[in-house]
Amino acid sequence: MAERSTLSLGELGRLVLRTWPYMRPQLPHLVAWVVARYALELVFLFATLVAFDLLNNKILLGEKLQHDQAVLLQLDDSYVIAPGAQDVAAEEEAAAPDDASLQDVDSAESEAEKGFDPAVTMNAEQRRVVRNRLGVIFAIATVLGFMLLPTIDYYRTWILQRVNQYLRVTMMERAEHLSLRYHSHARTGDAIYRIYQDSAMITSVIERIVLEPVVAMGHVVFSFFVIWLFSPILGGLYLAGMLPILWLVVWFTPRLQMRSRRARTTNSALTSRIQEAFAAIRIIKANRAERVMGARFDNDSRIALDAAFYLRVEFILMRALIMVIAGAMIIGTQYLMAGWTITESPTFLAGAVALVGFSIWNLGAFQAAGSRTEEFAEAGGDLIRMWGVIQDLGVGLDRAFFLLDLKPDIVDADNAVPLPAPIREIRFERVAFGYDPAQPVLKGIDLKAQTGTITAIVGGTGSGKSTLMSLLLRLYDPDAGTIRINGVPLAEIQTESLRAGVAIALQQNTLFATTVADNIAYAKADASRQAIESAATVACADAFIREMAQGYDTELGERGGKLSTGQRQRLSIARAIVRDTPILILDEPTASLDAETEHAVLRNLADWGRERIVFLITHRLSTIRNADQIAFLEDGEIRELGDHASLMSIPEGRYRRYVNAEVEIDVPEVGQ
Repeated sequence: MAERSTLSLGELGRLVLRTWPYMRPQLPHLVAWVVARYALELVFLFATLVAFDLLNNKILLGEKLQHDQAVLLQLDDSYVIAPGAQDVAAEEEAAAPDDASLQDVDSAESEAEKGFDPAVTMNAEQRRVVRNRLGVIFAIATVLGFMLLPTIDYYRTWILQRVNQYLRVTMMERAEHLSLRYHSHARTGDAIYRIYQDSAMITSVIERIVLEPVVAMGHVVFSFFVIWLFSPILGGLYLAGMLPILWLVVWFTPRLQMRSRRARTTNSALTSRIQEAFAAIRIIKANRAERVMGARFDNDSRIALDAAFYLRVEFILMRALIMVIAGAMIIGTQYLMAGWTITESPTFLAGAVALVGFSIWNLGAFQAAGSRTEEFAEAGGDLIRMWGVIQDLGVGLDRAFFLLDLKPDIVDADNAVPLPAPIREIRFERVAFGYDPAQPVLKGIDLKAQTGTITAIVGGTGSGKSTLMSLLLRLYDPDAGTIRINGVPLAEIQTESLRAGVAIALQQNTLFATTVADNIAYAKADASRQAIESAATVACADAFIREMAQGYDTELGERGGKLSTGQRQRLSIARAIVRDTPILILDEPTASLDAETEHAVLRNLADWGRERIVFLITHRLSTIRNADQIAFLEDGEIRELGDHASLMSIPEGRYRRYVNAEVEIDVPEVGQ
């Protein structure tokens, strides 16, 4: 499945809709958060408009209060402007003679009397009372704001983390269920980056595509509505200015997406490089390859940083151009509002809002409208910024869903049955398989293994030994032929049931930084201490475990670094044994053991496996000799099959040549 380079608006929308199953469990919380945030925003908007009028027109200029304002401040009617008084005062002022000779310039008291009208103006004491009451309200609102805002922010974080956790777990489960065909070709770091980093996009999507735009749109709508109330001309100018801004956004969108995909792809490669470096740290040090690995890391890091830099440059360029247009709009509207304030022109419908009271353009109206203009521009800028961020989030979400969209090669049939019990035999019938169909690894394999037997799979490197056992675990499905257990085809057995009935000890001997007991019981968490110790005894690990500081409760280092290779291998065998499954696969189980320990482990395994089917993948002759049957693989085919004695009796037999070659290598001639 190929990944897209850019996303159309429809594809981006479908990606957002795909987050719905992960958001749905948290929907009540999301709605509650949005309602709470809108409630706060409305209260803040309302309080700001009222505060501008009270501060600039009432307290500073001394105008009397509107009736609802007096109720809000718990003041009597002496603070309220008399009905029609303002209109009368305005008419008298307009009709007053303009001749300076009619004014008594020698009397300051006369001037004061002219400037003070108790019907429309508050005295100094009343203005102080209004100031103090407003100060108390501001103090209470500030305390409440400091209490509510952090609570709402914490609530949002809690919701988003719950959503992210759900997606990560789902991605991890899907990655684990993908067949080894995918994992053998995909870089480990890429899957890690997708699950850890790209999965976080769902919380960013909810935050940046749902929550923040909803809040920002609220700011835009509320601010635009207030601006329109002051003057429809201002609203029309802002709507006209949005057209070139929207054109710029459309033009930059595919460029941002391509830059984002490049940045994420290069960071994914960098993550893979880091993972490879730490996984191979011993090999790097042993071969003095630190400089080589450092140079490769430096190159990958530079490429990733450059890609991230160019993404940000593209985004900054878009915002700079938009800011030029927005700045021109703000300057133009500020010029218009300043002119209307000088001439005290009437506002449009604002007088209908009793608590606000801006019926004409005055200082308070100018500042209130200017504040809404700035908030409108700021909220619009936030939406533009969010749109740019959304392109990056969409690409990351697309990469995350790419992993979820991969279809597992191994799926259960509709009529799949549990693993047969008890198991009598396993049969391979003309089985063929290749990682690449053009290059088959196995060709026409026929093999039968019965309960109570040990079957050794022998052959040179690349002959298909491990692949044959991978097919038994159904990590892959054969390209041709059939594998049967008690006559039931593997494809008709439930995969979970099959793998629950097969234990495997791998050559890698992977251990974890936890206790010895936890490592042995890794695949069977409910294993009792007695079962753990019994498994360790079969694997000849009990003795050295009890010599450790806390015995089975001893904490191991990272990847079992405190143990020798042989000790790690025995713990790996014990881990397979403790599962007590009817089928056991051992991949080079004794490669790191000395001869004495090897014989003891094989003897114990023979006794333990009397009611089980055991497969050994090995090249050690001492291990092979104890097998009930030996399947010798060469070029993907079983060339010879039988026990050690019968195969060695074949003149010029392939197995015999293989054994003789191993003996010559392991036992040098005298004098050498």
